[in-house]
Amino acid sequence: MESNNENQVKSRQRVADHGEVFTNEREVNAMLNLVKHETERIDSRFLEPACGNGNFLVEVLRRKLAEVERKYGSSQLEFERYSIIAVGSLYGIDLMMDNVIECRNRLFSEFTKTYFRLFKKKSKEECSRTIEYILKKNILCGNALTLQDHQNESLVFSKWELVIRSNIKRHDYLFEELIQKEEGQLFQKKSDIGTSSFIPKSLKEFPLTHMFSLPEYD
Repeated sequence: MESNNENQVKSRQRVADHGEVFTNEREVNAMLNLVKHETERIDSRFLEPACGNGNFLVEVLRRKLAEVERKYGSSQLEFERYSIIAVGSLYGIDLMMDNVIECRNRLFSEFTKTYFRLFKKKSKEECSRTIEYILKKNILCGNALTLQDHQNESLVFSKWELVIRSNIKRHDYLFEELIQKEEGQLFQKKSDIGTSSFIPKSLKEFPLTHMFSLPEYD
């Protein structure tokens, strides 16, 4: 887990109770550079099972948004579409609700910083609302070892796919189902050469929905 400053612990009690020790920025970047090509791929999915307040996920999003801006920065609609996919590709779990809230807020701020810089007064409230909604679904308070959330219910993650123009297809999956297969990546599909056959069973499938209408389903 990690902090957004040089202090690597919030309190000695939290270290004793939860083993909460944060990773500093230098170490975060060194580890992410080992998979640099994946951190810069817009739709590559990352799961941090002890995400803390988000240093790993924030840095991955920063790199992804730089790629979105490089490819689609001249078109607001395209930037919005692929920023939603970039945010939707990041997943986190943490035991502490204050960490979860801070992680969501930091990811949202990372998006809005780039979005408002590029489009200023043309920015859309409904786009920001969709980003917030996805973050609430993707960054969860729970225990990655017990596979349960803070209410002792099964952890559920959503998969978001851009299908047709600005429409998103959402599937919900039990976290337990996603990690059943050895070496399986999040939502992995069978490859063209048949080297991977892990296709998790969807818990729930949602109708194809315009990206700005996603929050209406709750």
